[in-house]
Amino acid sequence: MKKKTVRLIGVPMDLGQSRRGVDMGPSALRYAELATRLRKLGHAVEDAGNLEVRVRDTLSPEGGLAFLPSVVHTCNLAYEQGRKAVAENCTPIFIGGDHSIAAGTVGGVTHDEPSGLLWIDAHGDFNTPESSPSGNIHGMPLAALLGKGAPELVNIGRPGPKLKPTDVVLFGVRDLDDHERVLLKESGITIYTMRHIDERSIPVVLHEALERLHHLPRIHVSLDVDCLDPWDAPGVGTPVPGGFTYREAHLIMEMLYDNGKVGSIDVVEINPILDQKNHTAGLAAELLASLLGKSIL
Repeated sequence: MKKKTVRLIGVPMDLGQSRRGVDMGPSALRYAELATRLRKLGHAVEDAGNLEVRVRDTLSPEGGLAFLPSVVHTCNLAYEQGRKAVAENCTPIFIGGDHSIAAGTVGGVTHDEPSGLLWIDAHGDFNTPESSPSGNIHGMPLAALLGKGAPELVNIGRPGPKLKPTDVVLFGVRDLDDHERVLLKESGITIYTMRHIDERSIPVVLHEALERLHHLPRIHVSLDVDCLDPWDAPGVGTPVPGGFTYREAHLIMEMLYDNGKVGSIDVVEINPILDQKNHTAGLAAELLASLLGKSIL
């Protein structure tokens, strides 16, 4: 197994959604001994601490898009940290926080060279301010990365789209807003819903997904823990029944490790307030260990 220098970057962002608690996700993952698990696999692990996030209670009580300047502030910091980590030949793991952080993380890791994006999520996160029924920014980062939506999000780090539609695979989606569904169908990205995966199996669909990203030198995995079924991962802010089981999620991570192209990672939407004895953060730490080489034999 190739050893890596892994850099943990906490992004305790809770501004992208209305439900409180995901700002404690980085602490929960650290408490679940993520760094220790990765060191046991032989990786060198650096913890870069947490990026600055403006305190929610000091901002407008309106929430939603009123938080956009503060989200952009932190995403710009994430962008620079992603760019720096890749330039220094580190594997950044961004630990959130809500999924709005990806508007910065993905841009940063693609600043100097392209990367494929495997977006593993129950949701599409492909809304714009016009299409979103809630105005929650954590439902918009994937659209922003492809150049759609609020200019402030689209232009984080560098102007314009950060990815081409052929660079993106959305994997495991099962809950879409009405207008978002239309936008996704028109987007040109590859989408595998849970029905596709149920009908054809994880190994077949994931191999196909990775083949679609084969033209790119690296892959960024953006893992929203709500891709898991709530029975296995109760500590998420937007749970949706019918997600991946514990073992299915590990299979995905193990296959991604075997692929050998994962160069950067997000893990987002862990909400300890809704969890049971830090179970969901522990599961996420186990999944990251599988993604970085832990195996049964």
